Amino acid sequence: MFTHTYYGNSLQEWLISFSIIIGAILLNKVIVLLNKHVISKLTSKTNNRLDDILFKMLEAPVLLGIMFIAIWIASSRLDLDPKIDSFFSKSYQFLIVINITWFIVRFVNALIEEYVVPVAEGQSHKYLDNTLVPIIRRTILGVIWAIGLMMALKNVGVDVGALIAGLGIGGLAFALAAQDTIKNIFGGITIFTDRPFRIGDRIKVDGFEGFVEDIGIRSTRLRTLQKRLVTIPNYKIVEASIENVSDEPMRQVNTKIGLVYNTTPEKMNEALAILNNIPKIIKEVDSKDLIAVFSNFSNFSLDINFIYWVKKSGDVMITPSKVNLEILKSFNEAGLAFAFPTQTLYLNNDNVGNDKILT
Repeated sequence: MFTHTYYGNSLQEWLISFSIIIGAILLNKVIVLLNKHVISKLTSKTNNRLDDILFKMLEAPVLLGIMFIAIWIASSRLDLDPKIDSFFSKSYQFLIVINITWFIVRFVNALIEEYVVPVAEGQSHKYLDNTLVPIIRRTILGVIWAIGLMMALKNVGVDVGALIAGLGIGGLAFALAAQDTIKNIFGGITIFTDRPFRIGDRIKVDGFEGFVEDIGIRSTRLRTLQKRLVTIPNYKIVEASIENVSDEPMRQVNTKIGLVYNTTPEKMNEALAILNNIPKIIKEVDSKDLIAVFSNFSNFSLDINFIYWVKKSGDVMITPSKVNLEILKSFNEAGLAFAFPTQTLYLNNDNVGNDKILT
């Protein structure tokens, strides 16, 4: 039975080839268990993280590489059609280089995540921050993939030089047809060099206000205050006026307070003293450049203009609420009455000779 020929090979040869593939699958299972229960425990005892990253990133490409080698060995020992044999051979040469490239990409990406991202997030570096990390990552990984792909194509007999030349001619035609995309790319480069904002900053641009979630080569994604995601082409951002709200050192708050008209000058001075004392009570309010002045005689109130600054550490919504509560409490304790819209009418009754006042 084992000597019977099927598609040019005996049943025994087919079984041996399939056994090689099954053996590779079992070997992969052993490697996974070994890595999980032995190697990972050994690397975790070392003082650095480099060996942990190396073995973690190496596992998947090694398992895939073993399967490629097993399939190549299994196919090469069979008597197959020359075209099929050539296909397996070239596929192996192409995929093995791609597999090695995949490992290098995984390893480099893990190194960036382990060593570069914490530095950027900590903002301890003068030039490196979480805005530049994505473009650095994509550039490095893109270059690695490009080199790996060219080497893989060269392995299977493709003339890489002629291919690049052809791509250059085609690239010119593509550039003419994709002018907007090119404008966005140069806009992205401008954003990365000028750095008007970073990921996480709150900005106002092109009629939208929100937090920057991602800065890409083609576009920038903004999460608005309504929690909607807006994607803005980079060339529009470069051409627009950008207001970086997060970059403000302090937030100005302008409050108008109206007191009733029977407020005495002494009580007005007491009100101004209460307002000038606010920074001593609420630490999020900056004591510098604080303004509290009796500004105007309005129709129904004596107006006080109170201008103060919320520090960077203070919440721009909660701090004004604290200030308003403190003003309400202190003014009530001091007997200062807030004004509200009123109108006084004087009625003169000549027949009776008695005036009436209606308020």
